[in-house]
Amino acid sequence: MRDFLFSDIAAIHGFSNIPDDPDLAVEAGTRLCEDLLEPLQRVFGRIVIRSAYRSCEVNDFGSKNKYNCAANERNYAAHIWDRRDANGHMGATACIVIPEFVDAFPNEGAWTKLAWWIHDNLPYSSLYFFPINFAFNITWHEKPVRRIDSYTRWITDAGESKTGTLTKPGFDNHDGDHRTEWEDLSKVFDLSKAHRDTPQ
Repeated sequence: MRDFLFSDIAAIHGFSNIPDDPDLAVEAGTRLCEDLLEPLQRVFGRIVIRSAYRSCEVNDFGSKNKYNCAANERNYAAHIWDRRDANGHMGATACIVIPEFVDAFPNEGAWTKLAWWIHDNLPYSSLYFFPINFAFNITWHEKPVRRIDSYTRWITDAGESKTGTLTKPGFDNHDGDHRTEWEDLSKVFDLSKAHRDTPQ
């Protein structure tokens, strides 16, 4: 939780990045950890947390001062873990980097291997990838959307380089097994470690 509470915005501007509702923040954060972050770390090695929990005060300041934070209402049950969304659901988001993955697969578009593996194997709600070090927001939510978007490029089957939505419900590529997209991850990582009962 100490890592999750650290905020550059709070540190620079003197805010206290502490939940108003610690019980809700811990409950949502526990699901984020146990269902998403811990399986990722078991398979791909140590994760680096770039940004996670934000208080309403910190997020509102970030939104109004061009720190790439969405408005508070859009971040409830996302970066603001201690507020439920408009439908009463809880959730939690962390922005992370996985250095061992970046080292192993540094080429443009390689992030899609990781994205499709998560899509097929973990109960995520949304993923949003960024260009530097394939950093990405990963969200756990009570009512998962299962949508993947990106500001960084990938190459489509038609050979087009693009950004935007990789998949979401209703896309032809959303359902089914995407093993052909990520199976070469097994050359570097032990993918069986995603399961908690796998011997370490």
